[in-house]
Amino acid sequence: MSRLYDTIEPNVIDEKMLQKAVEEQGPQEELGQLAKREGIDYKDVIELQLDFRNILKIDNLWQFVNLTKLQLDNNIIEKIEALDSLVHLIWLDLSFNNIEVIEGLEALVQLQDLSLYNNRISKIENLDTLQELQVFSIGNNNLTALENVVYLRKFKNLRTLNLTGNPVCENEQYSLFIAAHLPDLVYLDFRLVDQNTRELAEIKYQYVIDELKQGEAQALAKLVEEQAKQKELGHHKAAYVEYLNGSFLFESMYAEDTEAARLAYLPGMADLLETYPSSKFVLICENLFAYGLQQHEMRQAEVSTFFECLQEAVQDSQQQGTKIILDFESDNQGIAESKLIKYNEDISQLSDTLMTLEMQTVDQLEEIIKDFERNIADQVSTFIENCRDLENHHHEKLMENAINTLEKIVKSEFDEEMPDDVRLLFVDKDTIVNAVNASHDIHLLKIDNREDDIITKANSWSSSVHKNEISRNRNRVREVNQYIDHLQEELDNMESLEQME
Repeated sequence: MSRLYDTIEPNVIDEKMLQKAVEEQGPQEELGQLAKREGIDYKDVIELQLDFRNILKIDNLWQFVNLTKLQLDNNIIEKIEALDSLVHLIWLDLSFNNIEVIEGLEALVQLQDLSLYNNRISKIENLDTLQELQVFSIGNNNLTALENVVYLRKFKNLRTLNLTGNPVCENEQYSLFIAAHLPDLVYLDFRLVDQNTRELAEIKYQYVIDELKQGEAQALAKLVEEQAKQKELGHHKAAYVEYLNGSFLFESMYAEDTEAARLAYLPGMADLLETYPSSKFVLICENLFAYGLQQHEMRQAEVSTFFECLQEAVQDSQQQGTKIILDFESDNQGIAESKLIKYNEDISQLSDTLMTLEMQTVDQLEEIIKDFERNIADQVSTFIENCRDLENHHHEKLMENAINTLEKIVKSEFDEEMPDDVRLLFVDKDTIVNAVNASHDIHLLKIDNREDDIITKANSWSSSVHKNEISRNRNRVREVNQYIDHLQEELDNMESLEQME
């Protein structure tokens, strides 16, 4: 059930092996020799055969980003790894190796045909992302638990399954169990699952399957609900207001406030705290939340307007550039010897004109981006002020209450019960003032941190706009330079011909 190391030394997939494999699989005639001389770009390879090469470790396949079929069968591979970049893979053969655990396949979301035949695998697992799987061969392994096959119910496209040669196949209920739990399966162990087997399986496992379906329906409903929550949260994050539609921010303010519990014993604090968290602060957060979503819509409108302006500027620049080039080419058809010098001057003039036009476009776009950033900054700067105002107001009321309580204690006019650790706050004015200020500082820190988070996200988005514009500018300059180089090369060729004549 596994392959032994040959007398040949075990191999790791390296550049030499890959180059040889690609050349062997490519055309062998004149076209193949030409490709060999010029070199083959691995990005162009869609099928790769690396079977029977004594490979122990998978590596160095990251350049084959467009690979759809990969053969790694009949080697001595012990671990599935280094396949993350092969996201277009449809067909993968890892049969006849020494693999013990199914792993490292998460990124292969387009995989339809997977063979792990003749390895050392004892459990079907870690295939959740392979929802396109249609053919799965895992015969001649160490699968013993019939219940493990239930895992394959999640693959709605699975039609062909090979388990032959596993200990699990010796179970007398094997065929009926598989047919009942995988009702969409067409072929099992190279045989068609006939209607009679399906009917017997349905009768035998009816109650088990009904219970299983009920559990799956509940799990699906929970998944749909969670996905809806995540989608909504994603929308909130895009608006920078996640977790502001409730008491989360308030609770985070008090989570690390060590003085809050003692200050809560002050006279009148119950009423003050009741209006702060459960009504005013949460209301402010919800108002901020609604405001943030509104601002997000405004920002999207601003973004849409920005990109419309950008697109108009780029198109205008390109149209002007195209017209200039066409006029140039029209004016310089059929150049005589006397015009070569003038043609050279025209090329220089064309280069200057196109570059000037691009610089004008850059300046225009830069101004648009700056206007956009100013608008975003204005929106963000007002976003959190209501929280600060409410916290400052609460702090003033709390400080006023604390000072009044201190004065009553000093005058022996305070008759209410108070825990000893709370009474220690009133040994003097500095102690109680420091405690109230410490609580206030923690609250403001949480609010400030939230503001920093919002600003950081806004700046990150703005930075991406800058990067895209820089990339566009570089591409445009490269296009102009390439065209000018092409014209200059043509001119040089004409001058060479004139000299030869």
